[in-house]
Amino acid sequence: MIIDLRSDTVTQPTPAMREAMFSAPLGDDVLGDDPTVNALETKAAALFGMEAALFCASGTMTNQLAIRTHTRPGDDVICDYLSHVYQYEGGGISVNALASVSLAHGKGGKLTPDLIREYIYNPLDSHKPISRLVVLENTVNKGGGCYYTVPEIAAIRQLCDEHGLILHLDGARLFNALVETGDPVEAYGQLFDSISICLSKGLGCPVGSLLLGKADMIRQSRRYRKLMGGGWRQAGFLAAAGIYALDHHIDRLKMDHARARKIGALLEQLPEVEEILPIDTNIVIFRLPETLLAADYVSRLDAKGIRGISFGKHLVRFVTHLDLTDEHIEYMAQELNH
Repeated sequence: MIIDLRSDTVTQPTPAMREAMFSAPLGDDVLGDDPTVNALETKAAALFGMEAALFCASGTMTNQLAIRTHTRPGDDVICDYLSHVYQYEGGGISVNALASVSLAHGKGGKLTPDLIREYIYNPLDSHKPISRLVVLENTVNKGGGCYYTVPEIAAIRQLCDEHGLILHLDGARLFNALVETGDPVEAYGQLFDSISICLSKGLGCPVGSLLLGKADMIRQSRRYRKLMGGGWRQAGFLAAAGIYALDHHIDRLKMDHARARKIGALLEQLPEVEEILPIDTNIVIFRLPETLLAADYVSRLDAKGIRGISFGKHLVRFVTHLDLTDEHIEYMAQELNH
């Protein structure tokens, strides 16, 4: 038995999702006439109460398009040191947007108004870049899947308004946060200037992310998507999976969270596990002793059919998803204690 917990991107489309994909009407999305892509973009924008949406290949692309569209060369982007846009997008902020980055160090990768305020430069100081954009991540991947609540975001929104800052959300796993907080989806559309949501993580699609924002912003992002080579043709096959996921795969995320906590309970019994980060959603990060390298431990687990990833010198990450079952966890219980 193989239990793949490396990421929630490893899932396979369900039979019902495949059926929706293969029956989707298609057109040429570069020409704007793929009806299924258009339907997905309209649906997602309406869900968040935003004006428009753009379907792209990945969350990295949607984040980078947002940053490029919101900033000008020489501007500054404020984000947390642990954030995906800084850690895992290939230096895209500097390459694509020609912007600099101010890195805050929040608890679990979460920013607060006080933290952000420290990095807002005086716009009259010619020695400094122009503070232009704040990026939040919800849930925070390297923070163990911790999340913001709407009141926390509202306080950051107020600060951004006071200083003329744009606010973008890397919401790759936003729905994981929403099923825990119960916050209304449309509240996010009111708080953020743009939102990126991933369809190929917890929602189980094979490919795709969406960028949401005002119509003019999305129009410019579409132009930059083309410039990056991101225009695609009969993408309705993939968009149909996104429509299905938004209709059927959100509420079930609670099951992933419950299974993550079960895995956490198993890890608590292991002598080699020194610390487990709080398990808020579907990400489990645990710390090993200084004498045990994460890469070596991951190799040992792989030999037992349990796949995780090294998340630092002594950190290991598991991510639960829709292909994980209770039977898999029972198998883990047996193998982890051997």
